[in-house]
Amino acid sequence: MLRLTTKSRFGLRAIFDIAYHSIGKPIQIQDISRRQGIPPRYLEQIFRNLTKVRIVGSKRGPQGGYFLLKNCDEITIKDIINAGEGPIEIVPCTSSRGICHRDPNCTARFVWCETRDILSEFLESMTIADLCARAKALEDDNPL
Repeated sequence: MLRLTTKSRFGLRAIFDIAYHSIGKPIQIQDISRRQGIPPRYLEQIFRNLTKVRIVGSKRGPQGGYFLLKNCDEITIKDIINAGEGPIEIVPCTSSRGICHRDPNCTARFVWCETRDILSEFLESMTIADLCARAKALEDDNPL
């Protein structure tokens, strides 16, 4: 079964939260934690990875918090997954490090490579801006 870890799932929710709720100001980790139901300590670990790949930046102090370093339409879902998981791998033999012990023309390997490529292309086509637009549409359809 293909599963993403909580690093990717929570990372996506955290980046979405910053994009959707910030008004040009840094967002504090406690606010993201409260809205998204993610423990603050775990968010700190996730943001370390996202900071390394320059998706988010941080500012210390009372008015500090995390902010996006790129526009929402420049941050793809794939970027966030790669920060949390590394490159998308369906099965070990499809990775650049993986060694297929079977014939290189193995039909099954072809299926896994195609699946990886299709998933990768889809995740690269979806941006945080797309998620924000979807959330806004849902909010408009279901006003509080």
